Amino acid sequence: MRKQIAQNKRNTVITIFVFVVFIAAIAGIFAWVYRSPTILITAGIISVVYAFIQYFFADKLALLSTGARQIEQVDNPRYYKIVQQLAEENNLPMPKVYIMDDPAPNAFATGRDPQHACVAATTGLIEIMDDKELKAVMAHEISHVKNYDIRVSMIVFGLASIVGLISDLGLRMLFWGRRDEKENSPVGMLFVLITLVLAPIVATLIQLAVSRQREYLADASSASMTSPDDMANALRKLETHNRPMRQQNVAAEALFINGPLKKSILSKLFATHPPLDARIERLENAKQ
Repeated sequence: MRKQIAQNKRNTVITIFVFVVFIAAIAGIFAWVYRSPTILITAGIISVVYAFIQYFFADKLALLSTGARQIEQVDNPRYYKIVQQLAEENNLPMPKVYIMDDPAPNAFATGRDPQHACVAATTGLIEIMDDKELKAVMAHEISHVKNYDIRVSMIVFGLASIVGLISDLGLRMLFWGRRDEKENSPVGMLFVLITLVLAPIVATLIQLAVSRQREYLADASSASMTSPDDMANALRKLETHNRPMRQQNVAAEALFINGPLKKSILSKLFATHPPLDARIERLENAKQ
């Protein structure tokens, strides 16, 4: 466990570094095509400042983007007490508890460390899970807090958000912002276009690398806190009642216990989560 926590802390630093370099590389291409070193300098400063802001505020942005609202024990005693019990059992500070008004069963955790952690569940999840299953799901999320997965996920969320924004702005600049096309090399412009198209794909691949193995580990941690049967039964209900969430955010997809987006061929190809049946199979095999 300590090894995983140390690795996640290292991954946070590495991810921030990769983010700054990645943004600088895109800016460098624009600076070369438009013959303006100012673009590179400005983007470098902005990326460093943005990385700093993301470290402290990405969790709030994630909660805002999913429509989560904070609750106290009086608002939902059953759900709140389960989170409270898990925090006490794992010697963790009590995380802030949020709820999302959505019939799609799902949950996630976020924050930069256990002292600033938040857990969130949809009304749909709370409704369909019995006490043991709900505890297993929230144990899955608490394990993300305990293992510092939340910090890595939060930074990756910020990376995916800004890369999407840069790609959108870059494409607008490419097609509508050229004042003197004679000064722009066709090869250079093609290079810029390819870069802007590939940038979101690269960000998604980073999400894949960070997310998939963590879900298996969180399932196993939940099974040790509760039982493999409880976690497997919870995943079966997620599979049976699987549906996209009403308020969707591609950048926040990797945070959830189950993919919250509408399923398509591309979404399956670039899924940030392993299939639910594969996760259930691992839990079943762990009992043998």
